[in-house]
Amino acid sequence: MSQPDSPAPSRFDRLRDRFGTRTRGFVLALLVELLVVLMIFTLAPDIVGREDGDAGMTVFGVTPEPEPEAETEDKAAPSAAPNPVRAQPAETQPEPAPQPPVPQPQPQPSPPVLLNIPLGWMPDIAALPRQPAAPAAPRRTAGPPNLASLPGDTPRVEGRGPRGEPLYAAAWYREPYDSELSGYLSTASGPGWGLIACRTVPDFRVDDCIMLDEYPEGSKIARAVLAAAWQFRVRPPRLGGQPKIGEWVRIRIDYGIKRQTPP
Repeated sequence: MSQPDSPAPSRFDRLRDRFGTRTRGFVLALLVELLVVLMIFTLAPDIVGREDGDAGMTVFGVTPEPEPEAETEDKAAPSAAPNPVRAQPAETQPEPAPQPPVPQPQPQPSPPVLLNIPLGWMPDIAALPRQPAAPAAPRRTAGPPNLASLPGDTPRVEGRGPRGEPLYAAAWYREPYDSELSGYLSTASGPGWGLIACRTVPDFRVDDCIMLDEYPEGSKIARAVLAAAWQFRVRPPRLGGQPKIGEWVRIRIDYGIKRQTPP
């Protein structure tokens, strides 16, 4: 009679038969290690590295906390912005007007000192010798009119030349200097005048002069003027709008200084 088949041994039984009683201790140690690893992952998850393997350096930024007073001022500024307070301009005080300078008293001038000189010591001014005054330079107070700038012909004057030629009013081209007359008029007696007639020649000169009259009679003024006539510069008379050289002109020289008589 055959016996029933026994059940096949399990993997645990095979391991136990193979390793003996040490299998139970090994399994318990393995379970304890698994529990320890599980506790580590549960209690300290940050210790384990990330799954993506990113092990970059972490940078921490430290920002200072704002002070309470600054926050209070920042909050107060927006609230005060809608209603700005305008400062009232300070009233300017008018500057005082400058005081006029006080006039300083002027010192009184000292009285003049009178010299007590005896009459016998005072000089006699009347007894002093008088020095004769130097004769002044002759001055021509009148003469031929300057008709060169006037339009038309030169007017005729009273008198005639040595052969009955008509006389015309002389117009100076250049008036004679006092130095040209003083040497000749020093021999005449003034005041008075001398009148001569001359024929015009080229270069505004005169020639063939003659005496016409003088005042006072015998004063020798006309003779002195006649002697100085070679220096005279006279324009020729204009007739028909053209200068006519060779016509006669009348020249008068006034002498206003009285001749000094020797002492």
